Amino acid sequence: MIEENRSRGGSRTGSQAARADDDGWLDRVAELASQDSGGVPTELLGEYLPMLAEAATSGRFPGRTQIAAVRRQGRRAAEQGVAAGRGVDLYLSAARRVWTELPAVVRSRDNGAVRAAATAVLQVVDDAVASFAEGHAEAGRERVRREEVLRRELVEDLLRGDAHLSELVERAEPFGLDLTRAHQVALAEPRRRLPSIAAATSALERVVLDRFGDRDVLVATKDGRVVVLALADATGASTTAGGLKGTGDLGKIVHGELNRLRQGSPWRVAVGRAHPGAYGIARSYEEAREGLTMATRLHLGGPIVETRDVLTYRVLARDQPALVDLVHSVLEPLREARGGAGPLLETLAAYFDSGCVATAAAARLHLSVRAVTYRLDRAKSLTGFDPLDPGDRFTLQIAVLGAKLLGWPEHQVPNPTG
Repeated sequence: MIEENRSRGGSRTGSQAARADDDGWLDRVAELASQDSGGVPTELLGEYLPMLAEAATSGRFPGRTQIAAVRRQGRRAAEQGVAAGRGVDLYLSAARRVWTELPAVVRSRDNGAVRAAATAVLQVVDDAVASFAEGHAEAGRERVRREEVLRRELVEDLLRGDAHLSELVERAEPFGLDLTRAHQVALAEPRRRLPSIAAATSALERVVLDRFGDRDVLVATKDGRVVVLALADATGASTTAGGLKGTGDLGKIVHGELNRLRQGSPWRVAVGRAHPGAYGIARSYEEAREGLTMATRLHLGGPIVETRDVLTYRVLARDQPALVDLVHSVLEPLREARGGAGPLLETLAAYFDSGCVATAAAARLHLSVRAVTYRLDRAKSLTGFDPLDPGDRFTLQIAVLGAKLLGWPEHQVPNPTG
């Protein structure tokens, strides 16, 4: 009987069944259910109450069209910001009150009829609540996808720094960003390739939001790296001119949290300086991006790279023709050495990194001191620059740094003289 009624669902309107003794009793039920659920709007019930009354009075079940209408109410609730739990409370409270406040003519029926009505009502409640929840979840997922797209586009424009300022300010406001204030950008990349950095981003976002609050903070991904944007005041970064010392705690927090993850460790984090305004974000990002690039080229060992660590290298890299000229003019003769330029260049780099102490350089290279001094003498004879002479040492050291930036001698640099 129930299945037969289900197949004929929707043949009668709920309003016809609801006119038992009092045309206004369903309206009272809706108001009371709204109060029970903490003020959820009665409009979200749609045709749910007439459906319940229909089931209670005739044992009929709603059709697909009516259940689809309930699903749309779930989507509507999500769009209005009504939590799924409160919406379900509204529907359950309405079902309970419909059953207890049915007109007397319905309650006077025999026990068999009452049981059949109860079965029908419970089935309607089950179908309706499930449909409402599904509609709410669908709308929630769509909203998350829309927000993710908007956030990704906003991050792209902020980091690129070429979008119209007024549009940026308007788009940033829903995400809690005040673009009139100073922000700082940190970039993190794993030393090993990961199939996905989504897990790392999610874990880091929770920590960053707990640490710095949910305003003026964004965590996203770009080019396989994790991007963290935070307010300078929160990170402790200095916004004074040339504030090289005041880069704050952002790099340490990001690196510390990412290294707790089971996969992708170790990570390298580069931190840009804090700069005011919307375009200051792009500037901080560029500093962090260059920091990662320089650290890779120069084989820097530290896990956290700050602007002050690579500022000299950035100056060198900006005048590419002069750098090429320096490396070619000073170091190209090293190719004539037995074994090529590589061993001599490595020895010069270790010598300079060790404070120009041959014993320390020998320990770093796992060579004897005699081997190191021999290589230094060989470099002097080939280049004409003495690593032990202060004046020549400066030229050689800058040339060695330039070679690292250019990837020389693995990559041939053009002869600047043609």
